[in-house]
Amino acid sequence: MDEKFRQLIELGAGEFEHVDGSLIAHLEGTRCLLKEWNAADVLQDAGLYHAAYGTSAFTPKVFDLTQRDEVAAVIGSAAENIVYHYCACDRDAFFSQFGQVDKPLFYDRISNKKSLVSNTLLQQLCELTAANETEIAINNPDFVTQHGVELVDLFKRMQHFLSPCSQRKIQHVFTSHI
Repeated sequence: MDEKFRQLIELGAGEFEHVDGSLIAHLEGTRCLLKEWNAADVLQDAGLYHAAYGTSAFTPKVFDLTQRDEVAAVIGSAAENIVYHYCACDRDAFFSQFGQVDKPLFYDRISNKKSLVSNTLLQQLCELTAANETEIAINNPDFVTQHGVELVDLFKRMQHFLSPCSQRKIQHVFTSHI
């Protein structure tokens, strides 16, 4: 077991429930998908901690936002920055722009601010979103039945920001169930 995973367990992530099992299993599964997709280590680390501060869809928090420095000490400041943006994302406002504009504005649900993010961060957020949703779908056919059509639409609109490996996995996991 690597140190980042061990610390996440010690901090209580294994005690949280997720859509189809434990949060810790989902976090590790998300990181494993990103590794399978040849994502950079920084994005894999962000995948492991991606729900650290809760999200608009998952409200339990492993860490409070006052602990950002502690999280950064474990996974690095670049990975923590991805995690913060992933957790702070107002998904409805942000995702609705894909396919409509070349560079979507990031909507921060915590600060209530809109901003442009770098192309790198934009790609990382899209890839992490794809890994998160795909990991859930792999283990939960009902999730695909309920959300597959809307997610396939989102991923098509995001395709310019997704790696070829993630697009192949999305195609395999989602379209075979819709």
